[in-house]
Amino acid sequence: MDTREDSGPPGGGRVGPRVTLGLAAAWALHDAEELAALPGWLRRNTPRLRERFPAVPEAVWRRTASAGGREFAAAVAVMGAIVASASAAGQLTGGRSAAYQAALNAFGLHGLVHLAQAAAVRGYTPGSATSAVVVVPFTLWARGRLRRAGALRPARARDVAVGLGVAVAATAASHVVARRLTGGGRPRPGASTA
Repeated sequence: MDTREDSGPPGGGRVGPRVTLGLAAAWALHDAEELAALPGWLRRNTPRLRERFPAVPEAVWRRTASAGGREFAAAVAVMGAIVASASAAGQLTGGRSAAYQAALNAFGLHGLVHLAQAAAVRGYTPGSATSAVVVVPFTLWARGRLRRAGALRPARARDVAVGLGVAVAATAASHVVARRLTGGGRPRPGASTA
């Protein structure tokens, strides 16, 4: 297989679709794990987590318990649209898009957060398996390809903070949109509100 389109000559300026559109594919694998694992994992582990982390506000536990599978799936779909847009911007610019590179960096940082969560609970957390074998390795590989092509923007501490902020904001926005789309948080007709 010819890999020149993805690695290019040093300073060649562009990377190919395995680097740019690969972000969307890696994200899809990662979020498939989260979709499959999260609902059951939360049911089994929330009581233990509440006990272990008493400083977490009660509102967080209530919100966690009230978020349904449909709402989470809708949030994943909204985030998928964001990641797909960033990947498309990367493809159109040969990897030079600031939006693509910010999304790539946020994806890698998101994977590190999953690994930190697994370490904090001393076990598996949804998303930690693919973070170790897909998210972090893909991010490092794609950044290496961008670097070799001369397309990688310099990373500064500020960029890390912005990347984490973008990831948090996109996640929050995805959940807000999902909640509105699915009617989450509103009582069902005939349900008691007391």
